[in-house]
Amino acid sequence: EVQLVESGGGLVQPGGSLELSCAVSGFSIENRAMTWARQVPGKGPQWVATIDREGIYKLYEKSVKGRFTISRDVASNRVYLRLDVLKIEDTAMYYCGVRIESVDYRGQGTQVTVSS
Repeated sequence: EVQLVESGGGLVQPGGSLELSCAVSGFSIENRAMTWARQVPGKGPQWVATIDREGIYKLYEKSVKGRFTISRDVASNRVYLRLDVLKIEDTAMYYCGVRIESVDYRGQGTQVTVSS
């Protein structure tokens, strides 16, 4: 069974940092592209970042590029999203996700709130 469990969210002041973690079970991330997305109430999900199946190439949504860093640890089967220089508009529920055989999976999400 595919399971994705996000953690690491919280309340942080503008300019602060967080590191989100996604614990994966049911498959190995070693040969899968993994994605982080975020969503605010009343809006559709927004793609944030993707790490490719080899863990080499990393793509970022324009508004987070240079501030967020996606990474992975194959040994622990975890995917991370480091959030730096956080802005109020980064407030959202953050999800990690994967597509396996045309099926999209995501976890329950972890809330990030940026507020002074």
